[in-house]
Amino acid sequence: MTTEFDDKGFATRAVRSGQTRSLEGEHSEPIFATSSFVFDNAEQAAARFSGEQKGNIYSRFTNPTVRTFEQRMTALEGGKAAIATSSGMSAILSTFMALLSSGDHIVASRSLFASTRTLFDKYLAKFGVEVSHVDLTDLTAWQNAIKDNTKAFFLESPSNPLNEIADLTALSELAKKHGSFLIVDNCFCTPALQQPIALGADIVVHSATKYIDGQGRCVGGIVVANDVDLIVEVYGFLRTAGPTMSPFNAWVFSKGLETLNLRMKAHSENAMQVAQWLEGQAVIERVYYAGLNSHKQHQLAVKQQLDFGGIVAFEVTGGREAAWQFIDATQWLSITANLGDSKTTITHPATTTHAKLTDQERNEIGISENLIRLSIGLEDVEDIKQELKLGLLAVATR
Repeated sequence: MTTEFDDKGFATRAVRSGQTRSLEGEHSEPIFATSSFVFDNAEQAAARFSGEQKGNIYSRFTNPTVRTFEQRMTALEGGKAAIATSSGMSAILSTFMALLSSGDHIVASRSLFASTRTLFDKYLAKFGVEVSHVDLTDLTAWQNAIKDNTKAFFLESPSNPLNEIADLTALSELAKKHGSFLIVDNCFCTPALQQPIALGADIVVHSATKYIDGQGRCVGGIVVANDVDLIVEVYGFLRTAGPTMSPFNAWVFSKGLETLNLRMKAHSENAMQVAQWLEGQAVIERVYYAGLNSHKQHQLAVKQQLDFGGIVAFEVTGGREAAWQFIDATQWLSITANLGDSKTTITHPATTTHAKLTDQERNEIGISENLIRLSIGLEDVEDIKQELKLGLLAVATR
């Protein structure tokens, strides 16, 4: 897909791409709140349904507002086409249901969002899809896990919540060598900070619920690919099974993209200040943020990303009890498992986002009982620090 804005900068594409004005001449993108569309005659209806003529049919799989969001995300990720879905998880499900068959094999990072891991290990397994989990940062482990039936690599980079970074170029070369797709969850960085397709990925998925919305209003997902044929396959699944994004949510996400570049810079700036400050606190055992020189993949993050994002994780002394005391001592930080919001959120991954994993699985990926995750928002950074001081004091005086 090419548009008149393809040669423009990221911020311009985020504001302008994807919109086709109606005869009303509206400036802002409209919301097409309709379930179906009217045809001029029976012949046109037949041509639309057969695919001979492009055009709107039914909002489960064709809607102009959703299409605007899809085209804008395609432009920002540097892909060829995209399909919007009802959630980030449905974006992942739709991709694998469309591209895999019984007997296929996936090599996936161990460091996945727990719901993604459950989707692979419990549900895709029912349909005969085999999954091998490996260390995200160990290229040799990825190589050794490949089988003759390996169809796809799947990973999050940065990972949730420890900000581990995968070498996307190296994994792309490995996947292509063995005829597999490289699929990257780019939720933490968004295309404002990282564009996996430019680094060799075949498909990028997002939970648009997070930074793309940016204000915690709507749930949605999207699949962007560097090959139109891949999106045609995902579209076929969505058209049939119906994990569809609503026009209203698509409109919210499109408006969110207009400020994405500015917001991700602000999230990253605040997060860096908080991470650096936390490293100097006595009751903090370790801080996980790729922007820190102490992070194992810091130099790789510098190479692949424009900035380091808004997620900061850290370990406090004293185990689960201390972590809970820290969280409960804060007064206005939002105790919620969502992230990417303009409001700073705080959560205990071991008992929330990663609670469905076994103890062994959590240990393998470093989700300890004393780990806390922050999604740094857009408040004044000094106010965020003052809130965190309450938690530090609660742990120090236990």
